[in-house]
Amino acid sequence: MQVQKSFKAQKSSGTLYLVPTPIGNLQDMTFRAVATLKEVDFICAEDTRNTGLLLKHFGIQTKQISFHEHNAYEKLPDLIDLLKAGHSLAQVSDAGMPSISDPGHDLVKAAIASELTVVALPGASAGITAMIASGLVPQPHAFYGFLPRKAGQQKAFFTSKLAYPETQIFYESPYRVKDTLTNMLACYGDRQVVVVRELTKLFEEYQRGTISDILTYIEEIPLKGECLLIVAGADQEEQIETVEKADLIALVQKEIETGVKPNQAIKTIAKAYKVNRQDLYHQFHQLQQ
Repeated sequence: MQVQKSFKAQKSSGTLYLVPTPIGNLQDMTFRAVATLKEVDFICAEDTRNTGLLLKHFGIQTKQISFHEHNAYEKLPDLIDLLKAGHSLAQVSDAGMPSISDPGHDLVKAAIASELTVVALPGASAGITAMIASGLVPQPHAFYGFLPRKAGQQKAFFTSKLAYPETQIFYESPYRVKDTLTNMLACYGDRQVVVVRELTKLFEEYQRGTISDILTYIEEIPLKGECLLIVAGADQEEQIETVEKADLIALVQKEIETGVKPNQAIKTIAKAYKVNRQDLYHQFHQLQQ
C-alpha cells in the first residue's frame, strides 16, 4: 500500500503534474494550469509543435520534451531519473486530460512505482463535457475512448456491451462515424444517440436523435471536424431480453478461450448481463445449489 501526501513541505524528488489543455477554445485553459506550466522544469508534450503554439499564446517559455506513443518506452527511464533528481515535470496531451488516449498513463504508473508524487490538475475533458449537454442520462456512464476500427471487432465489442445500462461515450473519426453507427444499429437496435462535433469551437454542434435519424442526417450533411458519440444504455426491458437470449455458459467459455481464468470470465459475463455471479458459477461448474 502507498499513501501520497501531494503537497508535503519537504521532499528531495520532483513532482509529476498532469496538466489538461483546451480541447478547442483557448479560454478554457485554467490559471493554475498556466502557472504550473511556467513553474515546472520540463513539459512532456505529445506533440511539441502543437503544444508550442499553446505555450506561445500564454507566454510560457518552459523547455519541452517530446513524449508520445512512439517514443514513450525509451523516454520513460530518463523522465523518472529527472523526477528522482528533483526536477518537476508537467505532462500534457494535444488536447484535454493527459493519460487518456496518450502514453501518460505509463508515465504515471512508472512514477508511482518509484514512489514519486503525481498531481492531477482538473480541466477540460471532451467526453464529460459533451455528455452533460447531451440530454442522455449522465449517471451511470462508461467512457471507452476510441473503438476498434474493423467491423467484426466493433460488432463483437457492441455485443459484449448490449445489456449495459450505462450511457456510453466514444471518440470517433468523422470518416468512420457512419460505419460505426451502422454497426451499432445492427447490435443495439435504434437507441438514442448524440453525435457531438467541434466541441468548444465556433462550429460546435449536437446532433440528437435515434441512430437511424442520425444516419439519415449525416447521409445528407456529411460530418466534419472532431467527433464524439454518446449512446444511451440498455433500458430494463432490453437487459431482460438480452439475458434471456444469451447463452451465458457459451459466453463464459469464449472468455476462457482468450486466456482469461474461469472465475474472472464468470465475473465478467455476470457483470455484463446483470446476473448473479454465484448462480452463474454454479451453472458453469454444474454444481448443486
